[in-house]
Amino acid sequence: MSQIPDFHNMEWLSVVAAIMSFTYSFIGFGLGFAQVIENGRIQGSITGVPADSVADKLWLVFQALGDIAFAYPYSIILLEIQDTLKSPPPENKTMKTASMIAIFVTTFFYLCCGCFGYAAFGNNTPGNLLTGFGFYEPYWLIDFANACIVLHLVGGYQIFSQPVFAFVERWFTNKFPSSGFVNNFYTIKLPLLPSFQMNPLKICFRTAYVASTTVIAMIFPYFNQVLGVLGALNFWPLAIYFPVEMYFVQNKIQPWTRKWVVLRSFSFFCLLVTIVGLIGSIEGLISAKFG
Repeated sequence: MSQIPDFHNMEWLSVVAAIMSFTYSFIGFGLGFAQVIENGRIQGSITGVPADSVADKLWLVFQALGDIAFAYPYSIILLEIQDTLKSPPPENKTMKTASMIAIFVTTFFYLCCGCFGYAAFGNNTPGNLLTGFGFYEPYWLIDFANACIVLHLVGGYQIFSQPVFAFVERWFTNKFPSSGFVNNFYTIKLPLLPSFQMNPLKICFRTAYVASTTVIAMIFPYFNQVLGVLGALNFWPLAIYFPVEMYFVQNKIQPWTRKWVVLRSFSFFCLLVTIVGLIGSIEGLISAKFG
């Protein structure tokens, strides 16, 4: 999948990944709802999972902020996706509508799976309901949901990796314009498959990239903690700071106007959320690895 040339060739993969996402989300929501009915009561408490001390509770809260920050990571590829849209209507209007729908739908599933998962298992709720041994039965449905997760992550991985691939390959092309290894494409024809073009740089770099990120993921197999770290690192600079700064420049917002103060305050608050989320997630990662 990593050898797909660019965003413009990923429509089919995006559709498959979206279908898989909806499928396992509905399964997780339905199983949580069914478990609450079977229990006959709502598990857990309004204060959440207990901790040995106030400091430990704060670490968990900070880690949760990092997880939430990672819940909407698509801002880092928003412009690349918008670049694939056709007009009319204008691409930015189409993207704004799509973003609003996406945020509403994902928030709905996050709340349903999160709330019903906690209501079903209380303080023993795993970080990942379907792969954290929250549910065991029906086995076939759990296995099917996990297969959907794998297919969704395969598609999502490619979509989030494409900007990295494009940046590195563009840099090599500009740095070595006369290199055949970097710039030559070769047509390959396999039985029963249409012919396709391969580039030596793409084969080597993208394969090494996928292998290295897989090894890193295997070293730190801690679902919530890793999500918190990644979310905190990406959240403020990519989802908040750069969009706010671009908005100031594009609309010529003058300093100390009401809109300037509001957006600056919003950006500063999100920076604090990023810092505490990163600290809490790193502490959780270290504790999970060495504790």
